[in-house]
Amino acid sequence: MSGDARLGAHPRPDGSTRFEVWAPDARRVDVVMDSAASDTSHALSASSESDTWIGTVTGLGHGDRYRLVLDGGDPLPDPASGWQPGGVHGPSAIVDPSRFSWTDDGWAGLALAGAVLYELHVGTFTPDGTFDGAVGQLPRLVDLGITAVELMPVNAFPGTRNWGYDGVFVSAVQQSYGGPEGLARFVDAAHAFGLAVVLDVVYNHFGPEGNVLSRFGPYFTAAYRTPWGDAVNVAGAGSDGVRRTFVESAVRWIEDFHIDGLRLDAVGAIYDPTARPFLEQLTEAVHAAGRAAGRDVIVIAESSDNDPRLITPAADGGIGCDAVWNDDVHHALRVALTGDTRGYYVDYNGADDLAVALQHRWVFRGRRSEYRGRRHGRPVDHLPHRRLVVYSADHDQVGNTPFGQRPPFDHRQRLVAAATVLLSPFTPMLFMGEEYAEVAPFPYFVDHSDPELLEATRRGRLREFSGAEWTDEVADPADPATFSRAVLDPTLAETEPHRSVLAAYTELIALRRRHAVLTDPRADHQVTRTGDAIVVVRRLDDVTATVHLDLGDGSSDPTVPDGARVIFDTCDARWCAGSPTDATGASLTMAP
Repeated sequence: MSGDARLGAHPRPDGSTRFEVWAPDARRVDVVMDSAASDTSHALSASSESDTWIGTVTGLGHGDRYRLVLDGGDPLPDPASGWQPGGVHGPSAIVDPSRFSWTDDGWAGLALAGAVLYELHVGTFTPDGTFDGAVGQLPRLVDLGITAVELMPVNAFPGTRNWGYDGVFVSAVQQSYGGPEGLARFVDAAHAFGLAVVLDVVYNHFGPEGNVLSRFGPYFTAAYRTPWGDAVNVAGAGSDGVRRTFVESAVRWIEDFHIDGLRLDAVGAIYDPTARPFLEQLTEAVHAAGRAAGRDVIVIAESSDNDPRLITPAADGGIGCDAVWNDDVHHALRVALTGDTRGYYVDYNGADDLAVALQHRWVFRGRRSEYRGRRHGRPVDHLPHRRLVVYSADHDQVGNTPFGQRPPFDHRQRLVAAATVLLSPFTPMLFMGEEYAEVAPFPYFVDHSDPELLEATRRGRLREFSGAEWTDEVADPADPATFSRAVLDPTLAETEPHRSVLAAYTELIALRRRHAVLTDPRADHQVTRTGDAIVVVRRLDDVTATVHLDLGDGSSDPTVPDGARVIFDTCDARWCAGSPTDATGASLTMAP
């Protein structure tokens, strides 16, 4: 997709900048330069074919700031802004991607097969809270065996502290993280280390502060309601312009920033009854951008709908996403290890349901959900396990607790959870820090400038956890200390028991890579229950792998098949801080 065809401000080689603004109801649109040197206004011309306003201005370049004026009103930032250097309330700035210095020629992109994802939040991943700071941590992820870093949203949000899901400019890179040039440096460095980069993008809702979209066009519709208010308009009148905004944003990450994949946030909140779904359109455009760049690019959806159409190829009547997050494995695993049945965990029967998920991908394949009060999901057995992303923790499952505490696993449970995820044929994802048993919480935090909005956010969190089942302290999302407590400390991995946990994770990922039988979709795959244990047997050609998972008290007795050898056992002193234990956890045997 050429920059000349995009919404927003795009520099040209001749030193001019082309502006295009979608404002279907405006009678006049002006670009007003916002700088000490110039307050020049430039009128744009209406394009009846696309309901946009277009114009070219000479003498502008990277970093020049501007605002848009509709019908003589207040100057506003650009909905298609690529950069908000002064924050969400400030002017937009021109981004010239030709300034980025790339060294990743020949980079092939990201294939789903063999991928091991690592979800991280730029602001808390290092004390610096920047892209450049995160680059310094990439070598340890390489040593761990990670193949792809998944960044939580980096589009512009209010203030400097936010999960990223309160963003209001879908294409602007957060300035406090390092802005667009910082993101480009991070991606280039990741590729130099052999790491792909997946970016979490949010097209289902916008944050409450700094959102100017409704001033420009019908970006929202009252026909559907979401937890964040009116739904994004991808199917009603004027939705062609909304779709264009989001599709161009998605493609821009691939073309301008060499991103290797997108994770689409909460797609179930995008209501779309049209014959050509928005998600299909977006996924097709992203794949096409990857092909044009000569790279493999993937699309991962976040959804709890348990709908296989999301990951069914478009040619077969599906949406065409490459993978989808699988909460069923997480929920069943957590209930099995902790007995926690609060909230949505009430639907899960621990080890029994984990066995179902390991065999059939999802627990809910048409079964009744008590939490939802209806039947939910449909079978997905016909699609390979690798199309489902699994985890024992992620930002939501950690943050959806009063204080953002990580899973309450003891040492044995932590290793069982790791083996469940990393020895499975699914695509595994780690949440930052879990590989060395990080103790920092990851609560929800914000940095809104409006005191009333901050107070409303506080009250909302208190209401969310006001039920009798919650007795924990609720972290104040507006308190800077809530954010600072979430910053990782990877030096913990230099001490026990963190060092042993890291060694176990590293070995599990290495075993996953070394033994194709664990992940190859051609392998025969059988799951059985034995007391408190789950046994997964996979056979490929003349190789048999047996994974034994004790979800109970560690008293089960794993049977080693004749002629097999144990190649991983959580009882090994190497993974137990130098102190072997007799309590059974997880083991992997191989035969012959």
